[in-house]
Amino acid sequence: MCDDRSMPGSVLVVDDHESFRRLARRLLETAGFRVVDEAGDGASALAAVRALRPDIVLLDVLLPDTTGIELAEVLASDAPAPVVVLTSSRSAADLEPSLARSSALGFIAKRDLTAASFAALVDGVS
Repeated sequence: MCDDRSMPGSVLVVDDHESFRRLARRLLETAGFRVVDEAGDGASALAAVRALRPDIVLLDVLLPDTTGIELAEVLASDAPAPVVVLTSSRSAADLEPSLARSSALGFIAKRDLTAASFAALVDGVS
């Protein structure tokens, strides 16, 4: 993340729904995060991560060409690896087995995404 741990980091928002990407961008930018780009599928997300090197990737669990969980595993092997926060319209309980195997930092249900919930989850991540 940023060298100054009190400053939010850069974020890539990945979701196949443009309306959710716009909402997430507004929430995160209001909290001081720098949203460096948005992607609507796994291939675009992977290219954006490798080109832009965001600190954090807000990643939908269900994408048209892959799952967020599979993509999180690919990203975990990159150096430097971004922190991944998974999101879904489904609840964490519905996704629990997959989330438990994921290298993601955490999960936020889309309906529960706020600047505060995101910031609390990624606070202190370097």
